[in-house]
Amino acid sequence: MELKNNMRSQVLIDALPYIQKYHDKIVVVKYGGNAMTNNELKDAVMNDIVLLSMVGIKVVLVHGGGPEINAMLKRVGKESKFICGLRYTDEETIDIVKMVLCGKVNKELVSALQMHGGKALGLCGCDGQMIVAQKLTGEVDLGYVGDIKKITTKPIIDALNNGYVPIISTVGIGEDGQSYNINADTAASRIAACLRAENLILMTDIVGLLEDKDDESTLIPTVNVSEVPYLKNKGIISGGMIPKIDCCVEAVRRGVRKTSIIDGRIPHSILIELLTNEGIGTQFI
Repeated sequence: MELKNNMRSQVLIDALPYIQKYHDKIVVVKYGGNAMTNNELKDAVMNDIVLLSMVGIKVVLVHGGGPEINAMLKRVGKESKFICGLRYTDEETIDIVKMVLCGKVNKELVSALQMHGGKALGLCGCDGQMIVAQKLTGEVDLGYVGDIKKITTKPIIDALNNGYVPIISTVGIGEDGQSYNINADTAASRIAACLRAENLILMTDIVGLLEDKDDESTLIPTVNVSEVPYLKNKGIISGGMIPKIDCCVEAVRRGVRKTSIIDGRIPHSILIELLTNEGIGTQFI
């Protein structure tokens, strides 16, 4: 549907307070799910980021790439293996993770953003020791899966200050030079906290946190982080939502003003979240 000029002007006027609110602030977006694999949705995400950058909002894009890693492992005849939702990463797999995430996926996103008129700089967690990691320890050995020890923000801030959108793949580096596979939600949460970001947005393939997981009309729009243990005890937060929401809670407790889980299957969901009063999905404050 084509908007008339007066409607276009009203849309811009309505967005102005939110543009002013986020001007010169940092927003971290964790990019994954259908929004990465569907070309129409990818175009919408790239347009959103370019628009936000043009109006003075500093966007940092942290991406995953699970389907692409799975496809490459299948191509070389290696089975994907997951334990407790995390990819088991042996020596051969970490090489493929680096090749796919830091190479193919990262550079394709850089190209896509630039094709939409943006300025992008592709970074890997190993660059400038941006993500310093150590082997994740626990009851089960996950191989070269990393636990973040330190985030070095200088490469990210340098990129932002020079007008670039940093696009970050989440491979970390150990003090001994070993590369580690880092969960993208976890990395985005820590990066947002260390940057003192205004907002952390996790793009997913669900509408947000639901009171009834089978009924999208039961979306919970706002959660105070102090309510999270209660919601876990009630079973409202369960399964795969637990680690995502734990990342949101950690980011808020480390200083991020607000975190949001939004439905990346909806075109321009980033703009809806940032530039409207209602937002979209579930926000944690």
